[in-house]
Amino acid sequence: MWSERDGHPAYERMLGELAPDEARVLLLLLEHGPQPSVDVRTGGPIGMVSSQLIAPGLTMIGARAGCRYVDQVPAYLNNLFRLGLVWFSREPLRDPMDYQVLEAQPDVLEACHTVKFAKVVRRSIHLTPFGEDFCRTCLVDEVTAERSFPEHQAPPEAESGEPSKHGGTAD
Repeated sequence: MWSERDGHPAYERMLGELAPDEARVLLLLLEHGPQPSVDVRTGGPIGMVSSQLIAPGLTMIGARAGCRYVDQVPAYLNNLFRLGLVWFSREPLRDPMDYQVLEAQPDVLEACHTVKFAKVVRRSIHLTPFGEDFCRTCLVDEVTAERSFPEHQAPPEAESGEPSKHGGTAD
C-alpha cells in the first residue's frame, strides 16, 4: 500500500534512472531556487521580423552544481524534464543580476560573436512541485527536508514546452 509519508511509488524507480550529476542539479535547484538560462538568437533589423536560434539553453547549472561531466548537462536536463522533475520557463528570473555572470561566459560570448547581430533571450529552469517533493523525500535527510527552501512554482500548462536538445524550450 502506498503512503504519502513514504513518497510517490515511482520514486524508487526514478532514483535508478538518475546519474549522480543529475542529483547534484536537483539539489542545486532545491537549495538555490530556479536558475537562469539563455538562448542566443539572431538579432538586429532582420531579427525584428524573424530570428534564428543560434545556441539554446545555455546555463551555468553544471558548474554551480559541481557536476563531474559538465558537457552532459543538456542531456541531464532533458532526462530530468522527462521524469517530470524540472520544467523550462520562457520567463526570466525576477532579478536581472542572476544573468550577469551567465551572459559573460565563453560559450554565450562565442555564440553571440558567430553573427553580426545577436540577441540574448533570458529564460529560467525550475523544479516542478513533483521534483521538489522527490528531492525532499529522496535526496536530503529528514532534518534538511523540513527546512524552508526557495519557492518553486508549477509550470503553466500552455508554456511548459518541450526541451530542446540543449535543455531549453522549443520555439
